Amino acid sequence: MADLMEILKQAQMMQGRLQEVQEQLAQQTVTGSAGGGMVTVEADGKGQIRRLRIDPTIVTAAEVEMLEDLIVVAVAEAQKNAAALAQGEMGKLSGKLNLPFKLPF
Repeated sequence: MADLMEILKQAQMMQGRLQEVQEQLAQQTVTGSAGGGMVTVEADGKGQIRRLRIDPTIVTAAEVEMLEDLIVVAVAEAQKNAAALAQGEMGKLSGKLNLPFKLPF
């Protein structure tokens, strides 16, 4: 029974730490870019887009389709980087616990 109590105690600690990690992720910034930096996207560690920067030299009516493609690529890269950041932080969290099973992140 002592083992079960220890696991519950660790789970409560993990829940508190998980909330801290999520708050920290929201404060961190990742970037994604496309077209050699012509389009840059900044997102928080949770993948929420904060800022989009577009090099003014590529904003012409004839290049709207290319610009749209670059935006999609830059957003996808920023979200991928945010997911990698979150996975790394969550991995650190689960690695500190001494659980008899592996968590799915």
